[in-house]
Amino acid sequence: MAVQVESFGSTKEGKEIELYTITNKAGAKAQVMTYGAILVRLFIPNKVGKLDDVVLGFDKLEDYFENGSFFGATVGPSANRIKDARFTIDGTTYQLDVNDGPNNLHSQHQIGFHKQVWNAENNDNSVTFSLESADGVMGFPGNKKISVTYTLTEENELQIHYHGTSDKKTILNLTNHSYFNLGGHKAEEIYDEKMWIKASHYTPVVAGAIPTGEIASVTGTPMDFTESKTVGKEIDADWEQLKLVQGYDHNWAIDDYTGEVQLIARVTDEAAGREMEVYSDLPGVQFYAGNCITPVVGKEGEEYGPRKALCLETQYFPNSANDTHFLQPIFGGEKEYDTTTIYKFKTI
Repeated sequence: MAVQVESFGSTKEGKEIELYTITNKAGAKAQVMTYGAILVRLFIPNKVGKLDDVVLGFDKLEDYFENGSFFGATVGPSANRIKDARFTIDGTTYQLDVNDGPNNLHSQHQIGFHKQVWNAENNDNSVTFSLESADGVMGFPGNKKISVTYTLTEENELQIHYHGTSDKKTILNLTNHSYFNLGGHKAEEIYDEKMWIKASHYTPVVAGAIPTGEIASVTGTPMDFTESKTVGKEIDADWEQLKLVQGYDHNWAIDDYTGEVQLIARVTDEAAGREMEVYSDLPGVQFYAGNCITPVVGKEGEEYGPRKALCLETQYFPNSANDTHFLQPIFGGEKEYDTTTIYKFKTI
């Protein structure tokens, strides 16, 4: 196991960005950088040992300055949507950036955590990124200290551990926004990849992708992934929930949630000979099928577009900052934010 570091260019302000490469004995390799604590590349072997980069992204730092689809990003302080771009804690209302219709999406698009330069420290098989965010920045209360640790194990697990503290009650709901295609980032769209989600319920949305507050059964709907099926089987079904967001872009409520790390989803690409298991200790996961990926030229000149790859974003439910019957991501004082997500890769 080894970690190497190299320059990945400089920001517009002249800050040097470092790219860290973690490699295991099987040849799997994760590359993460100090800009945005972003996962840039993830090389995973298949059943015959062929390595492919299975996440979307860019070859040059400059392309991440826009990154409208949040490729590989550490999103925070709060991922997903908050209705009307505001929330209230203990009687005080906090106004956020209005950047998705009347709502807030992924905190702030220009100065969110995915656009910050993080400090970094590496170990034998991991890199820990750290960041401080002052009270009021982006509208979020509290002086916050955040860390994100990427670890690549010999079992081809990419482990992501988040930790956060704040001197005031605040919202912390980070996620990783990597787009996965198990055939490799240059493969065709993800229609034939099979998906299983450990969730008998999901949170329906209204226009703007804000949850209604209901936790609805998946039974008899295209949202039912309790038995493995291809992503493309029902993605274009004549059904209101899919039409509202142009396909799958919803939160699933994980069954048997206890706050402990457990297997919550599985993606299988039989043609590529790869499988990805997702483990999390969070109550929800956003399955986004990449319906609205803005056409852009990515790594190695590959053209990315809608449904080129998929996201499985572990999280507290969207708008849980306002929906009090959802588990709320309010942290601060002695209540620290601490959560782990694991993407484990297998050959089939």
